[in-house]
Amino acid sequence: MTPSLRTFITGAVFSFATVWSAQAQTMSVTPNPADSDEPDEYASVTVSDPLEPMNRAVFKFNNGLYDYVLRPVGKGYVRVTPKPVRKGITNFFNNLRFPIRFVNSALQGKFQRAGLETGKFAVNTVAGIGGLIRVSDAVPALAAISEEDTGQTFGVWRVGKGPYLVLPFFGPSTVRDTTGMVGDHFLNPLNWNLKHNIDWYDWKVSTGVTVVNGVNSLPGAIAAYDALRKDALDPYVAVRSAYIQYREAAIQK
Repeated sequence: MTPSLRTFITGAVFSFATVWSAQAQTMSVTPNPADSDEPDEYASVTVSDPLEPMNRAVFKFNNGLYDYVLRPVGKGYVRVTPKPVRKGITNFFNNLRFPIRFVNSALQGKFQRAGLETGKFAVNTVAGIGGLIRVSDAVPALAAISEEDTGQTFGVWRVGKGPYLVLPFFGPSTVRDTTGMVGDHFLNPLNWNLKHNIDWYDWKVSTGVTVVNGVNSLPGAIAAYDALRKDALDPYVAVRSAYIQYREAAIQK
């Protein structure tokens, strides 16, 4: 197996956790009848799902991967890694995703938000020791900036979301968001070809960084994903509805 193929496979497996950590934690909420923004398994959402049989099969595969592979890894990681260390790693990788948020804020015409993202990145990088500490949380204007990605940009541009998809490893998506993931991939510094500028940054280092990012995302992803599936009559429908509602709400922000 070539180094590039090993890197791809490892990245795909652990990207499942990374993507779900960001999305599932946002989608999962504590039940509150008074909260109109709560994702509702039975809410009427506009979603085309012509590939439902295939999607359900992939959903079942992902559940197995999550429950029997990633969950044990996540639990072991929590036992051996102190919470402050996990938090610092989370902050670091979130800070590193600055180009995704900045570029898409600008593409959506949200120039003030792009400026705030720049300020947030600068503060966290300089005062937060390379992003390990979210110093920006203490600055009201920077504490709650909405996340932006390429899929949301397409939505703002009124590109239809297309059919619902459940991707192996990555989880719920749509044709629009899957295309957007490609844009996010190239904007993420972790995927830049750094070996031409940094002699020691070879495929082994790249794979190691990807694994650390993915494993560190597992505890939050596990808890959030469990919350989405808990007590659902049909977990597939619950996750699908929550995902579509979450993405539509994100586009409107």
